[in-house]
Amino acid sequence: MKNIALFYFILAVAAIAALTVWYGCRIEPGNGEIAVLIRKTGTPLKAGEIIALKPEEKGIQLAVLGEGRYFRNPYVWDWEIHPVTDVPAGKFAVLVRKYGKNTANGGIIAPDGESRGVLREVLGTGRHRINPYAYEVKLFDDIKIRPGNVGVVTNLTGADLFSGKRNDLKNNDGFLVSRDSKGVVTEVLKEGTHRVNPFIHSITIVNTQSQRHEFSGSDAITFLTVDGFTVSLQGTVEFNIDEKLAPRLTQVVGNMQDILKKIILPSVHGFARIEGSKKQATEFIIGESRRLFQEELDKYLRRNCRKWGIIINSVLIRDIIVPQEIAAIIRNRELATQEARKYTQEIVRARSEAELAKQKMLAEQNLKKVAANTAKITATIAAEQRKMESTVAAETELKVAEVNYSTARAQAQAKLNEAEAERRVIAERNRAEAEVLARQVEAFGGGSAYVQSKLYEKIMPGIGSIIWNGDGQGTFGLPGTVRTKGGK
Repeated sequence: MKNIALFYFILAVAAIAALTVWYGCRIEPGNGEIAVLIRKTGTPLKAGEIIALKPEEKGIQLAVLGEGRYFRNPYVWDWEIHPVTDVPAGKFAVLVRKYGKNTANGGIIAPDGESRGVLREVLGTGRHRINPYAYEVKLFDDIKIRPGNVGVVTNLTGADLFSGKRNDLKNNDGFLVSRDSKGVVTEVLKEGTHRVNPFIHSITIVNTQSQRHEFSGSDAITFLTVDGFTVSLQGTVEFNIDEKLAPRLTQVVGNMQDILKKIILPSVHGFARIEGSKKQATEFIIGESRRLFQEELDKYLRRNCRKWGIIINSVLIRDIIVPQEIAAIIRNRELATQEARKYTQEIVRARSEAELAKQKMLAEQNLKKVAANTAKITATIAAEQRKMESTVAAETELKVAEVNYSTARAQAQAKLNEAEAERRVIAERNRAEAEVLARQVEAFGGGSAYVQSKLYEKIMPGIGSIIWNGDGQGTFGLPGTVRTKGGK
């Protein structure tokens, strides 16, 4: 019984211990949560410290626990569950370290990993396990630079401009600094999305696209001519900012309105007042003078603004307003001049037409001459060609006749040779037959016997009976009477 009781006692103690560990020692951060550990025992922190950098130190621990299941002794540890730091899309986070050494000279940027202040590196979009007791999280929007714009960067920290280092005065860049100094830097940010720590850098968006400004109304250019008349100019100027010189321009001059009011418009007004005061009012009515004045204004404005980093694309003087008391006189004179020019042009045109008619007649005559010469040459060439064709034809017929003659002679000679051959064959055949006949006659003892023998050969098949007399006299020396099978 004692053993059974001891067993149940041990089992109960084990169950209580398991429940105590499960419910008292279990740390289980969920999805999107972290656990901040706080040590209850250990080495006390130094004065002014709030984070325990070593596991044996008492206080809030720097390291955090991510989602999962952990077990810690509740008599040694305490913990807190916090959400993770979520940086949404289109933003970034800057961390401010709350613990560590104080920065020198009251700076706000942490120079190393052991000092308090703003960290240089930024956190991008996503979830981050940040100890809320160790860091303060500040969210900022992404810096988006669209096409046709640049970002001018101003360093808020670094060596001071007048800290004893000599300024770079090349190309009038005395107010621009290098990357490690405080002030406006020479490099710009191109189009795109940038995440720049706003505690370290300030970004100014500068539009480098073409801008258009109308100098009319209150911005119209007004000046006195050399003869004391007031002339007013209205027009348009198109310009854009050179992105390479945008930092110096924004630092020295200012924004777009400052650029217009401090550089472009004063340049236009200054040129017009200086150069316009050298001309008479009537010169601004005549088209050629207006064109020359506009070209000179364009050249001056391009040259004067280019050194500031402003590119002038075009300058157009749309209207020149002169006093009405001289405008009518000049207009009438200009109309008379144009009328005289019109008559002069008509006279010149009539002369040109007469000269054109003359040239046309000469051209027609030359054309007829050329046609006649061409026809003559064509006829001559045709006659020569016909003559050549006749000559060739006659020569060809002669050649053909000669060939035919040679052929006929050859054929006649061939026939003569053939007849001669036939004659020789017949003669040989006759001679052979004569020799055979002579031999036959000789064999019969004479011509009469041979003829009698041939006769017998012819008539013997038709003889039926022979009657002869004894004296041996009869036909062909045969006695008696000879009767053929037909009774004759």
